[in-house]
Amino acid sequence: MKQHCLTAREDSRAFRNQHCLTAWEDARAFRNQHRLTAWEDSRAFRNQHRLTARDGSRAASLRTGVLRRLVGAAALALAAMATAAPYIPADESQVLERLPGRSTPQFRELKSLRAVAAQAPNDPTQATTLATAYIRASRAEGDPRFLGYAQAALATWWKDPEAPTSVLMLRATILQSRHEFDAAGADLDRVVKRDPRNAQAVLTRATVLTVRGKYAEARDDCARLSALAPGIYSAACAAAIDSVTGHAGPAYASLARTLDGPLRIDGAGRAWAETLLGEIAHRRGDPAAERHFRAALDANPRDLYLMAAYCDWLLDRERAADVIALVGNETRVDTLLLRLAVAQRAARRPEAAASSETLRARFEASRARGDTVHQRENARFELVLRGDARSALALALDNWRVQREPADLLVLAEAANAAGDAAAMGIVRRWLAETGFEYPAVAALTGARGGAAQ
Repeated sequence: MKQHCLTAREDSRAFRNQHCLTAWEDARAFRNQHRLTAWEDSRAFRNQHRLTARDGSRAASLRTGVLRRLVGAAALALAAMATAAPYIPADESQVLERLPGRSTPQFRELKSLRAVAAQAPNDPTQATTLATAYIRASRAEGDPRFLGYAQAALATWWKDPEAPTSVLMLRATILQSRHEFDAAGADLDRVVKRDPRNAQAVLTRATVLTVRGKYAEARDDCARLSALAPGIYSAACAAAIDSVTGHAGPAYASLARTLDGPLRIDGAGRAWAETLLGEIAHRRGDPAAERHFRAALDANPRDLYLMAAYCDWLLDRERAADVIALVGNETRVDTLLLRLAVAQRAARRPEAAASSETLRARFEASRARGDTVHQRENARFELVLRGDARSALALALDNWRVQREPADLLVLAEAANAAGDAAAMGIVRRWLAETGFEYPAVAALTGARGGAAQ
């Protein structure tokens, strides 16, 4: 997705938008995530997915918050090493994966940057330029394998706590995408200590803290950001926290006023704000959500996280055909394939079984590698497409120990409800009570009367 970072003007403390590596740049996708950078983080590390309970029981929809794993054909091979049998296509002509072409401008750029970096392996400028391009490619393709290449580009400084600031920022970006939030936070702390006016580091840290449910600390960073960045970014940073701590209505109204005000807002800031407004409206059951999602798509039509969020809205309204039209060609991105599979099943499409099997193989391959980044998505898959509430609950509980976004709470509540697990549901009730989070769909699952939209 297209994103921007903020760079100080030489002659003032104001900022201008300058193209750089952040979550809105290229196609965002998790955020895991799970975002990859500050802006993606502030949108809750998207690629997330969610299910909405209907009548307090059946799950109806998916939703995801940063980037998700793409394993493709390699996943099918790795799945053979896992406990379940690999998926074998019935038709040898079936397309399992479309790999990016080696003649694309992106590939040519990476090849050129690799050659330059190879000539100066100890030059942090060349290394960070290459690593940045790899992270952009990961977002554009929804493929986390590029993150491994980005780490390799930074190998000289990967374990160095005194690495250059530019390396620390990229290292934090990669670490947070793997949900290694403590390590990412430590790098961000180092950056802010060196450069207290580094807006990118402050916002990234705020969003990492928000994902961990550490709202007071995150709010402090949002407040600091108001003196470092254009108003839309500090406004969205604060609204993201307020919307999950009992002030969803005021957060929505305040952010909407900022978006419609006299401030000059770049495309990245507008896309982020519109997406956040759409998510808040969605949770509150406000039909304005679709207007916000469409406005965000106008600003950034290739934002993978946004596409997933809009799919969730469509699925909640039983508009499976619209989901299929929107993401039918995005099968390489797991978060979008998950929504596509749910929509295909709802529409009784024959491709539903193949989509589900492809997801199963990818999740099996991730587990075989010891990868636990996508436990939320895996939990959704087990609950909605396989009907295994116990497996879904185990995954949701493990995921909740790492991150605490709205989508994480929702899948935990749905799995606990489906499994009839009172202890797990108690975790959900306590979180709602402690934070004041207004989420009617979750409140309904717990049997609570709270959580109504303001």
